[in-house]
Amino acid sequence: MSKPSTSLFQLAVIVSALGFFVDVYDLLLFGIIRRPSLAALGLTPEEILSKGELIISIQMTGLLIGGIIWGILGDKKGRLSVLFASILLYSLANIFNGMVTTIPQYVVLRFIAGIGLAGELGAGITLVSELLPKEKRGIASAMIASFGILGAVTAFLFSKVFDWRGCYYIGGGLGLVLLILRISVHESGLYTRISHTNIQRGNFLMFFNNRQRFVRYIRCILIGLPAWFIIGVLVTFSDQFGKEFGIPDIDPGKAIMYLYLAIAFGDLSVGLLSQRLKSRKKALFIFYGVTILFATLYFLQPGKSAGVFYFICAGLGYGTGFTVVYITMSAEQFGTNLRASAAISIPNMVRGVLPLIILLFKFTRGIFNSYITGGWVTGIILMSIAIIAAWFTEETFGKDLDFVET
Repeated sequence: MSKPSTSLFQLAVIVSALGFFVDVYDLLLFGIIRRPSLAALGLTPEEILSKGELIISIQMTGLLIGGIIWGILGDKKGRLSVLFASILLYSLANIFNGMVTTIPQYVVLRFIAGIGLAGELGAGITLVSELLPKEKRGIASAMIASFGILGAVTAFLFSKVFDWRGCYYIGGGLGLVLLILRISVHESGLYTRISHTNIQRGNFLMFFNNRQRFVRYIRCILIGLPAWFIIGVLVTFSDQFGKEFGIPDIDPGKAIMYLYLAIAFGDLSVGLLSQRLKSRKKALFIFYGVTILFATLYFLQPGKSAGVFYFICAGLGYGTGFTVVYITMSAEQFGTNLRASAAISIPNMVRGVLPLIILLFKFTRGIFNSYITGGWVTGIILMSIAIIAAWFTEETFGKDLDFVET
């Protein structure tokens, strides 16, 4: 079997990056237009907060379920099948989301969109990791993630030009256009070779029928928990935190834009750093440190101004660039017959845990009778869990991916 040419490598990276761009646009769009869209449907400010928490939790539940479905299909039917089917589903869901007139419709369509959104990043990184030489995997993954993150910035800018329904239509349209670009992308050679054998592929239960493999899987999930605490709680509900800090008129859409713009630089930086250090784990711990620093500043709010608040959100975003490392590690931890299941399901398990993170946050803020105290206590719990999990996780830099799980 001939090796794919360099141009095919480049095409796979470019198309995966564009796919993640659209994925992030659609994934974060609700957080950006949460207030105007729910207000347009007649909700009170109190309902906007409570229904907003419900809808984002339902969307993340869809991501969790979708992560399992697309992961299994990615190993059984191929990486490309996931890249085509998932983007078609979430593109159509977003187009119909622009037509909603009731909250139940909104909830159902965000759930369907969540299922579709689950397949994009993991399948793209799996495909690129298997196509590219091991020396370039980290840089390619960082390029995909850093460009894709700009989808959040685009969503924010479009929200200032178009109404909330138009933003959903645009997201769906971008996804359908991307389907055409995917036609020329080739399937992974590693996957193609095992697809013609009787090796069991995409058996999700294999993560649970072997203790060592189960522990590997759980650690990969726990490593990513702080990312969605920052994204889904501290920044998505930054307007509420701003009120508690005495900083009025914080725009969560703008906070999300600054966060994701900085994540783009963080993703690229952590990828280059892991290449220079020849270690995924060292780069991960360094960026954990950046995250802890800015999380501390977030709760101290030294400037008590909107400008400083947004700057801290950007710092949190830069630290959260560690996400590309844990997703790459997830792909490298497992054999070809379970690699898509791992790389697709793990980041979506992390996203899907957000409803539990929100419940933990509600519990802690109820115990301490303080929105702010509940926030930093929740953050300490999740960061501690992630650090312990990362400490015991195997280093995967330069690992040969031509192996299978038995």
